[in-house]
Amino acid sequence: MMAALLVLLTACGTTKVQPGYYRVESGDTLYQIARKEGTTVSNLVRWNKLSNSNSIEVGQLLRVEPPAGQARTSPPSKASTKANPKPATRATASSGKRRTAPPGAISLVWPAQGKVTRGYDGSHSNGIVISNSAGTPVVSAAPGTVAYSGSGLRGYGHLVIVKHNASFLSIYAHNSKLLVKEGQRVSQGQKIAEMGNSDSKQVGLYFELRYDGQAVDPAGSLPPK
Repeated sequence: MMAALLVLLTACGTTKVQPGYYRVESGDTLYQIARKEGTTVSNLVRWNKLSNSNSIEVGQLLRVEPPAGQARTSPPSKASTKANPKPATRATASSGKRRTAPPGAISLVWPAQGKVTRGYDGSHSNGIVISNSAGTPVVSAAPGTVAYSGSGLRGYGHLVIVKHNASFLSIYAHNSKLLVKEGQRVSQGQKIAEMGNSDSKQVGLYFELRYDGQAVDPAGSLPPK
């Protein structure tokens, strides 16, 4: 449950960082973070599955302690260190990167009926918005376990997070009513909430798919409309 919540907290950036993690700040580089945390750039790249050492962004949550079963390598000496890599900057529409899950890694059903009024772009929008009338059923896009059900995270309203496996979780926000509890197993297509506009100006479901802690475009895992 905590791992799933940490992923969500990366996006909202309003709560305290848990031990073993570091939230990227403006001007940070992976080299600076590694020195501060007493580890190496290669460790951070490996533990966070980064594509390259310049890919960090402001607000991103990084693991700075090794996952279970992985070893920590010693930091290099000052004499052997190289120039700092590019500092982290806030994502913009021009720098946004469309991330996708591996083809066939997960198969989803649409979490709600309605019109997609906002798509994923990897920068301003890490998910999609499906608009319909209040009370429209919201269903789990894949089988899994409810990692969070509540309204304690500002900006998401009545929220459900479903953890599908070690790599995938999905986020369902702005509901009017929640129908599942934390720890509950849900099947694909099972009703978990009702569409609403909690913490939002209009009725609609905000749906986000995350793979290994990164928001990915759900389009490749959803059936065509």
